[in-house]
Amino acid sequence: MAATKTEAVPSAMRNTSKEGLESWKSKLKTPAKDKRIQTTDVTATKGNDFEDYMLKRELLMGIFEKGFEKPSPIQEESIPMALAGKHILARAKNGTGKTAAYLIPLLEKCDVDKSHIQGLVLVPTRELALQTSQICKELGKHLGVQVMATTGGTSLKDDIMRLYNDVHLIVATPGRILDLMRKGVAKMENCQMLVMDEADKLLSMDFKGILEDIIAFLPPSRQILLYSATFPFSVKEFKDKHLDKAYEINLMDELTLKGITQYYVFLEEKQKVHCLNTLFSKLQVNQSIIFCNSVQRVELLAKKITELKYSCYYIHARMDQSHRNKVFHDFRQGETRTLVSSDLFTRGIDVQSVNVVINFDFPKNSETYLHRIGRSGRFGHLGLAINLVTYEDRFDLFKIEQELGTNIIPFPKKVDKKLYVAEFQQQEEDDD
Repeated sequence: MAATKTEAVPSAMRNTSKEGLESWKSKLKTPAKDKRIQTTDVTATKGNDFEDYMLKRELLMGIFEKGFEKPSPIQEESIPMALAGKHILARAKNGTGKTAAYLIPLLEKCDVDKSHIQGLVLVPTRELALQTSQICKELGKHLGVQVMATTGGTSLKDDIMRLYNDVHLIVATPGRILDLMRKGVAKMENCQMLVMDEADKLLSMDFKGILEDIIAFLPPSRQILLYSATFPFSVKEFKDKHLDKAYEINLMDELTLKGITQYYVFLEEKQKVHCLNTLFSKLQVNQSIIFCNSVQRVELLAKKITELKYSCYYIHARMDQSHRNKVFHDFRQGETRTLVSSDLFTRGIDVQSVNVVINFDFPKNSETYLHRIGRSGRFGHLGLAINLVTYEDRFDLFKIEQELGTNIIPFPKKVDKKLYVAEFQQQEEDDD
């Protein structure tokens, strides 16, 4: 799982003059510019450039080759404070660049000449660990940083063998990394940075006590960066105990992403599959994620969709981990347009091509709703969230609207494609 070491950057590319900078950047293999409309969730910045943070040239190369052009608001707020060694308590919407906001300072502070573990990123799900470690490897590919992902459901022996070699940064789920620490294999005495992504979930009852045990293995001088879209009381308790004089960031003037148009369809339970079929025929779906409230309903719905002659994958927590990994990978690669999921897939999963999220089963609470619909409209882009609502769901719909301060409107006869289809957004921009 190590990142591949690349050749040293030629000295000719280290010219720091403006002319040299442009020459250096012109040599990079950057992806095509994304010309889709973006909302102020990511465009309302102070106008900083990544070069302003005095980052290593090799790290800048990885940033630009990843397709990042300028820092988003959460990155502008986080990166300089993290580089200054401050504890950070950050609240920002899903899909606004939180991952790079902590990975960039983590990579900048990493010294590849030292062989020990220097940074630990904790995430609540295995899929998010794999995704985050991959982004870390891509951003740090010119640095020679050795990145390792370790999660439950995979071979413990393989992880132990990997740790006998150099590892600089680890992305992990809490249970697995604590196991490796207790075995004395993951040595954390020199780990100076701890990142907690999706911190509200990490500090929930699901991981009760594990976080305290992990922190006990870290040096007292460690820096903690904590990121979450929602801040329950458990986060405040943790902050008061471990984040002395933390720099607090709150970019949540509203909870839902500005680019997501939210609709509901009022219907009976027995009409849901027919409604889904109608939506598939009427909408221009690039990729969609459809959420159900139970594992059984995920599998049943995936079977129904396949019977309707649509390509479909499904994913849930009771599947074998290797199968989950394959489904996750293939969906990200665009092998199918439709993924049916339990709430396993609501946390931080970033598939840029998803433009429609459908709640086949309406969620019971606003936190779940917020994370589900955040799979669409990633990084300031536009998308749809469509909710199939029965008579029994009507009070939950009202409650979620009130708690999130958002507006879920009836599904119209015709949906404007500019609200969710990339090429129509591009056309609008070209016309301006």
